[in-house]
Amino acid sequence: MVTDPIADFLTRIRNAQMAQHRIVEIPASNLKKRITEILYDQGYILKYKFEDDTKQGLIKIALKYDADTKQPAIRSLERISRPGLRQYAKPAEIKRVSNGLGIAILSTSKGVLTDKQAKAANVGGEVLCAIA
Repeated sequence: MVTDPIADFLTRIRNAQMAQHRIVEIPASNLKKRITEILYDQGYILKYKFEDDTKQGLIKIALKYDADTKQPAIRSLERISRPGLRQYAKPAEIKRVSNGLGIAILSTSKGVLTDKQAKAANVGGEVLCAIA
């Protein structure tokens, strides 16, 4: 049993990149699906596919690497808000990740958004993770 599914999601991606895997499979949830869509929209992953099975479903993510150096597109994945210490931010308090080059993913009242989308919509929320 996993106590922190988002940390498990990030760790699976991090471990797959360290092992130079092309595809990683992750158990699905609606929150993880939305985070995957944000990663795709921001250009951190190549493709993704949601598959249904008899249980909760599966997310297949095709990881993105640089063609020349074989470096992964995602340099760092960091869990910010944890079950033991939740981190919330108002729109003015949302910090930039990697001096604006990375993204923070927030769970807000308007859904799961990036830091820039949350500031534009003037909503705050729980800062789930930071990706650079």
